[in-house]
Amino acid sequence: MLMDVISLTKELIKFETVSPVGNEEDIAKYVGSILSANKFDVGYPIHEKGRLNLIATRGLSNEVPPIVFTGHFDVVPLGKKEWTKNPFDVEINDNKLYGRGSSDMKGGLAAIIIAAIEVFNNFEPLGGVKLIFTADEEPGCLGAIKLCEKNDLGNARALIVAEPTSNIPYIGHKGGLYLKAKTFGVTAHSSMPELGDNAIYKAARAICKLEKIKFNVEEDPLLGYPTINVGTINGGLNLNSVPDKTEFTIDIRSTSKLKNNLALEFLRNELENEVSLEELVNLNAISSDENNPFVKTVYNICKEHLKFDSSKKSIAYMTDAAVLKPCLGDIPTIILGPGEPTMAHQTDEFCYVDKLKQSVELYKKIIIATEK
Repeated sequence: MLMDVISLTKELIKFETVSPVGNEEDIAKYVGSILSANKFDVGYPIHEKGRLNLIATRGLSNEVPPIVFTGHFDVVPLGKKEWTKNPFDVEINDNKLYGRGSSDMKGGLAAIIIAAIEVFNNFEPLGGVKLIFTADEEPGCLGAIKLCEKNDLGNARALIVAEPTSNIPYIGHKGGLYLKAKTFGVTAHSSMPELGDNAIYKAARAICKLEKIKFNVEEDPLLGYPTINVGTINGGLNLNSVPDKTEFTIDIRSTSKLKNNLALEFLRNELENEVSLEELVNLNAISSDENNPFVKTVYNICKEHLKFDSSKKSIAYMTDAAVLKPCLGDIPTIILGPGEPTMAHQTDEFCYVDKLKQSVELYKKIIIATEK
């Protein structure tokens, strides 16, 4: 059975793979059944109970490594704002396919699957094709991290990440260092604060320092400057007690000019001993050489189909490439998918129908053009 990319995107959106629970087992088995029926060898590395990654291969050779395509099964929660569309029952209107994950990134998954199947109808790509689909990506590429820790993914000659880019190719993105920060104090009655030690005041002092931090590194020509943000804060027992514990989160987006270990060291020096820092996610920035033959080939193929500013070569968000690129041997990597970047994580998320169809053709041309 072979669907078109629109029908398959609809079917994938029906699976409610909402992070952090995910429940990716059913969608993985569904995708695997389609690929198996089309002569792919399929495996299901376990991430957690009820959560599967998927690796599918066809046409592998001992002489040439395969081209790898990757995407993730999970989607973010629906958010507090009410949807005007059913998020898991696709509606198409005015060239827009609506549904949670349509752009981020079940449309990209569908395009990969259809392209990978169709390309073998007329070609036997040298080196073959490998598909790596992950669970638990949204919280910080956790499925890919465990996949690389537990499995030998073999070699590859190039990597395509089908995250939403509106079919515009990008060759890099910033790294992510996610931290949980804690401050501790001594509780006391609020009428006698001198008997306590206020953990919220400690957190406030630290956060004010973080707001003013400049990492004092030069601009990365591809990725720009690193950034820092405090995203959540939680502390205190009740109104009339001195709080003895506060937690907040820190999100650093790093570049090649600021590796994560140096950013963490910088933070520890700035915050001194008042704050305890726990790593949640630690993934460095990635980039590929724009003069690499594979990169040039992909850019030329994309330029045949659409106009875009080729001077902008990095994307704002982080992807599984931060894990898979080094795991596969630091291969040339391009982020290229049909979804709309501005629609990721949004209410009434959509992907343009023509971009879905276009991405299938782009992926097939990339496989064929790089088979030699």
